[in-house]
Amino acid sequence: MMVSTKGRYALQVMLYLADNNDGGYVPLKDIAEREEISQKYLESIMTVLSKAGMVDALHGKGGGYRLNRDPDEYTVASVLRVAEGNLAPVSCVESEGASCEKSDSCRTLPIWLKLNEMINDYFEGITVGEIARSTAAAVK
Repeated sequence: MMVSTKGRYALQVMLYLADNNDGGYVPLKDIAEREEISQKYLESIMTVLSKAGMVDALHGKGGGYRLNRDPDEYTVASVLRVAEGNLAPVSCVESEGASCEKSDSCRTLPIWLKLNEMINDYFEGITVGEIARSTAAAVK
């Protein structure tokens, strides 16, 4: 599994919003400048996060984005799944029930299933809030 730029940036944005989680909206321009992400690319990421219900968006003067839950309610897995679609290391374990025609005789399928489980368990065990707290001193 390789996390794309979109997934990494989505996680960075969620951390930035967690750091600025005072109830107000953070302008897209501020996020783009601080995180050094193209504003146009960031717009597409924010649209995905907003449509998935992970952030609230407010357009116009005083608008921007904000988290709509406590940062500890967002797991790294949930953010990456929204941005990436899934966390599967190989295509044959992308979604439950979907497998190739060779799955009954595939000798390597068990290792891919175990790796998929490990990846999901690992990322489900880390929250945006935990990362924000652990890296807060380094950011300031």
